[in-house]
Amino acid sequence: MKLTREIKTAILVISAILLFIWGYSFLKGRDLFNSYTTLYAEYESVEGLSLSAPVTINGLVIGKIEQITIDPNTGKLLVEMQIKTDFPISKKSLATIYEPGFIGGKQIAIEPDFSDKTTIEQGDKLVGNVRLGMTESLSKKLVPLQDKIEKLLVNADNMLTSVNTILDKNTQENIKKSLAELSKTMEQFHQASAGVNSLIADNKTQIKGMVANFNKFSGNFSKISDSINKADLGKTIKSLNTTLAKVNGIMAGLEAGNGSMGKMLKDDAFYTNLSKTSKELELLLQDVRLYPTRYINVSLFGKKNKPYTGPNDSIVKAKK
Repeated sequence: MKLTREIKTAILVISAILLFIWGYSFLKGRDLFNSYTTLYAEYESVEGLSLSAPVTINGLVIGKIEQITIDPNTGKLLVEMQIKTDFPISKKSLATIYEPGFIGGKQIAIEPDFSDKTTIEQGDKLVGNVRLGMTESLSKKLVPLQDKIEKLLVNADNMLTSVNTILDKNTQENIKKSLAELSKTMEQFHQASAGVNSLIADNKTQIKGMVANFNKFSGNFSKISDSINKADLGKTIKSLNTTLAKVNGIMAGLEAGNGSMGKMLKDDAFYTNLSKTSKELELLLQDVRLYPTRYINVSLFGKKNKPYTGPNDSIVKAKK
């Protein structure tokens, strides 16, 4: 059978139309020769989610976003997904919007619920969920920090205003004078330190001699301490303690009136008798000095001894 020109033209046009439809679908991410399962999920906001964004399970791409529409009654967004996978997805699975990184846009991850054994069917609606991305999480954490920084800047501005108010011209002049005086003081201190250094340099030999003498003295003191350590200092101290104990015993006896010395210290009668005896002995010696012939009578010619006469009352009274 011979095809006419009209039939060939019709076949060519139909083929071109089919090819155009397939190409257009392919460019939009649709594959006319593959069967997809259409699912839906509802969200309050899908910011960052675009058409043809991937739909994944555990990071594996199983489909894409086909369409996003808004419900005029509730204002919620309905996302249409086309997926193709042999993995059994339950009806209680979650469709979570997440951000895989800073550069790429948002995607939808299917999070299966393995406790539910009922698998999805064409046109089912999954529960929508939104997971904060790294950018949003960082932004939420930076908002309180931004508020704190703003308060800190306000406080710093108030503090600077207060400082400017306090530091008037007179105060600034006083600070300048104080700094100038401090500079002069530092310069004088520098000169004094230079003088001390010069003095040390001039007397370096004497200082070395003093240090050598001090070292010698410390060496001698070390030798003395060694000698003291070698000596039986403990025995000497023990003997000294024993002697002091005996002296304490003697002093205690004297305080108690024991012995002649104790009686002399404590017994008034003994002291009185001793004093009286001393006086009588003094009178006797005085009488012997004044009248020695009464006690020593030497006569070469047989002269008679004079009778004894007691001492004069004047002498006695004078001694009293």
